[in-house]
Amino acid sequence: MGDLSGKTILVTGASKGIGAEIARIAGAAGAFVIAHYGGDRDGAEAAVESIPEGRKLILPADFHDLDSVDSLWTRAIEHCGRIDALINNAATMIWDGGFDQPLADWDRAWNESLQVNVLAPARLMRRAVPHYLDQGGGSIVTISSWAAQRGVTNPDTIAYGASKSAIHAATQTVARAFAAQGILAYVIAPGVVRTRLSEQFAKTQGGEQAISKGLASGRWVEPEEIAQLVAFLVTGAAPQLSGATLDMNGATYIR
Repeated sequence: MGDLSGKTILVTGASKGIGAEIARIAGAAGAFVIAHYGGDRDGAEAAVESIPEGRKLILPADFHDLDSVDSLWTRAIEHCGRIDALINNAATMIWDGGFDQPLADWDRAWNESLQVNVLAPARLMRRAVPHYLDQGGGSIVTISSWAAQRGVTNPDTIAYGASKSAIHAATQTVARAFAAQGILAYVIAPGVVRTRLSEQFAKTQGGEQAISKGLASGRWVEPEEIAQLVAFLVTGAAPQLSGATLDMNGATYIR
């Protein structure tokens, strides 16, 4: 995974799933980990439990509130002085925003998806870029989805897929605009990951076995696989990968 000693990494949505694994593995690699959580502090504490006290900070922020998002960055900088990598992982998936739902549910699904999955991480990128310019570089890793390229299977989650496309494009814009200034930005686009969201999705599509049969490898992506890739990227060992979308789906979807 590489050595992250001396690096400070902010992981959003660190209380469960992919974010928890990223926090754990980054800490194991020597990083100072800032673990963000929305409402599950216990989950965030569990994610960083193995990291020494002097190399971790747990901070709350409500991604429905951009002032809270700004406060997250401000408090992190006040405590740590600098941030070397921003991992935009926190996201929501709304399940009742389909075409046959009442208009109020449709609008709510779009508004919340765009707020949490686009506006909040974009606000963090807006804070990260000037900070990185001042300190001579830094990394952004956005955890997107293959839905950003191929659309969603379940049209009830159309807003989720669209939001992932939007933050995907925003991340690539940062990569293109600031490559010469040492700002590296990557997109990881997993397929079906072993998380609570994917397990909920599988229930809408005939169950886990039905989903697995449609995968080339026959198995779901483990959160640890994604976390290992994140840890490698933020070492800075592959700067020419900046701007890339790294697909992790076991050869099910090949572009």
